[in-house]
Amino acid sequence: MNRPTRTCGGEPDTDAEASLAALAVRYRLGERQNRQLGTVLSVLAGALRAPTSVRTPERAVDVHIADSLVALELEAVRSARTIADVGSGAGFPGLALAVALTGCEVALVESQRRKCGFLEELLSRAAVENARVVCTRAEEWRDGADAHDVVVARAVAAQPVVLEYAAPLLRIGGCLVDWRGRRSSDEEAGLRAASELGMELAAVERVEPFEGARDHHLHVYLKVSETPARFPRRAGMARKRPLGR
Repeated sequence: MNRPTRTCGGEPDTDAEASLAALAVRYRLGERQNRQLGTVLSVLAGALRAPTSVRTPERAVDVHIADSLVALELEAVRSARTIADVGSGAGFPGLALAVALTGCEVALVESQRRKCGFLEELLSRAAVENARVVCTRAEEWRDGADAHDVVVARAVAAQPVVLEYAAPLLRIGGCLVDWRGRRSSDEEAGLRAASELGMELAAVERVEPFEGARDHHLHVYLKVSETPARFPRRAGMARKRPLGR
């Protein structure tokens, strides 16, 4: 990486720089992509209004960047042409995946305007041209229906809720990739919700996005049939009355 990552005080963060270089090798990222990810870390470190508590480059490179890029270990993600990141928040995993997958169009779906403003700034500062911010609730994004190869979700909600957000946005044959921690009883509710939505569990992949990471899993659900017309339910109902309970 030619330009060192800067912390709030302006000093190079060599630990973050080394971690980015290792990620570039692991995922075959080019020099420009490495610089873009470095810029993302710099913006996070310097933006007091960044919607995340993890902002220092030495932590953010693992917690945000590496944890996002680990989805590239799934062929479905590597080959995707359209991705929607629901509940994008500070931009992860969608922004990092957009940097890595230059031929993929990525929608960062976020309902809070303050977060949308931050995402717009982040895309501009890092010069990420293949991603856009969709400032609306996932349930209300009608233009996104049946349009995506992959939907990604990281730390958004219980799995039945995420499935209900994702299913209407996926084309048949597309998949949801849901970031989860340790295995839990929530998965049973997820399976029941999936059956109502035209989805089925394809895999649960244990991943190690960075050294020492524990209890990191990617849950992959495949859309196998049309989602019933009653979905999505009106805004807020997925959380208020989750499927599969």
